[in-house]
Amino acid sequence: MKFVDKVKMSLEGVGIAFEAMRANKTRAGLTILGVAVGVFVVVVISAAVHGINVSVAAQLESAGPTTFFVNRFPIVFENCGDSGDSCRWRSNPPLQFFEVAALERIPSVAEVGAQQRWNASMKYRDRYLASTSLTGFTSNWPQINPPDLIDGRAFTDQEANSASRVVVLNHVAAERLFLGEPAVGKEVMLTSGSARGGPFLVIGVFKDATSFLSGPERPSGVMPILSLARHLGARMEWMTLVVKPADTVAPAVAMDDVQATLRGMRGLKPSRESNFAIITQDRILDIYNKIFGMFFLVMIALSSVGLLVGGVGVVAIMLISVTERTREIGVRKALGATRHTILWQFLVEAVTLTATGAMIGLALGWMVAVLVKNVTPIAASVPPLAIVAALGMSAVTGIVFGMLPAMRAAKLDPVAALRHE
Repeated sequence: MKFVDKVKMSLEGVGIAFEAMRANKTRAGLTILGVAVGVFVVVVISAAVHGINVSVAAQLESAGPTTFFVNRFPIVFENCGDSGDSCRWRSNPPLQFFEVAALERIPSVAEVGAQQRWNASMKYRDRYLASTSLTGFTSNWPQINPPDLIDGRAFTDQEANSASRVVVLNHVAAERLFLGEPAVGKEVMLTSGSARGGPFLVIGVFKDATSFLSGPERPSGVMPILSLARHLGARMEWMTLVVKPADTVAPAVAMDDVQATLRGMRGLKPSRESNFAIITQDRILDIYNKIFGMFFLVMIALSSVGLLVGGVGVVAIMLISVTERTREIGVRKALGATRHTILWQFLVEAVTLTATGAMIGLALGWMVAVLVKNVTPIAASVPPLAIVAALGMSAVTGIVFGMLPAMRAAKLDPVAALRHE
């Protein structure tokens, strides 16, 4: 069969498929709905995962592409039980400020900052924020993770070393507490648990970039880490170090130097494991990919249920179509149509049916992705590969589930088909 003839026959099959859909609206609608749901789930999940990937990468990039972290514990997902014998890291000593000072003297390291996260309530006059995320940082916060300051300034070395009662608020906290009034120069009351807390002077306001990792916009602030510990009772045993390598040094070299320095200071013999953890951005991305890779596979499995429902509908509607058009098939065979010709025609009809559902699911998925992008921190977008996968899955569904009716039509005896009433 010539290529042109095959194209003409395919177009004819598409036309017949649309006629069948118009004649059997309920059956066709249920089939299209099943395929549309399956494709919709694939597109939405793909768009969300793509947006999360972009958001996570941007969040890590904001701290510097070569920046790494030193934690007391590694990032692990394991059950240690009550004894913890299998998790020796549980006995790791906390990181100390004198270790920060020692790391700062390493030539391959440009900056070392200590940070600690805590939670507190914040009040200004009669306005109250029950939960505010606070980050205590050393005075080199702007050099390690430069804030987008809207107003005011960051805290100085002197304020950090003397544990001054100063805080830099994010724009969400400033807007909710001061309702559009200037925040810099005003005092807010901070309390946390049994700590006495007290008044803190707002010295700056920064724009907090939201992402999937940071979650939706919420009140937060940054203050000297010593202020967080002394006035709000933050526990320094959970302190994390942020290390920025020198520009002329490879990150791996700086990591080796940091590890060697800390091991030497802690008196660890070569045979002993490190009682701290160096965590790179690649490691964070690897853990993230493992978690969301499984999540993505589960969602794809769920979407296959919709495609299965659509596939069963394809079998049903195509078998009915074969029965209703038995006489027509007999006429075609009597005029010289081969089994291959009949098989191709019915497969084209089946693929047309599933492709219609795929296009509807694709359109709905794209609209939901736009909505997610506009109302959440996730920069959801439909990647081209998702479009190809959605259309490919619909085509495969049409071919696989349309094969049985198509083969049945192709095997019909022309004489018996012509006698069919």
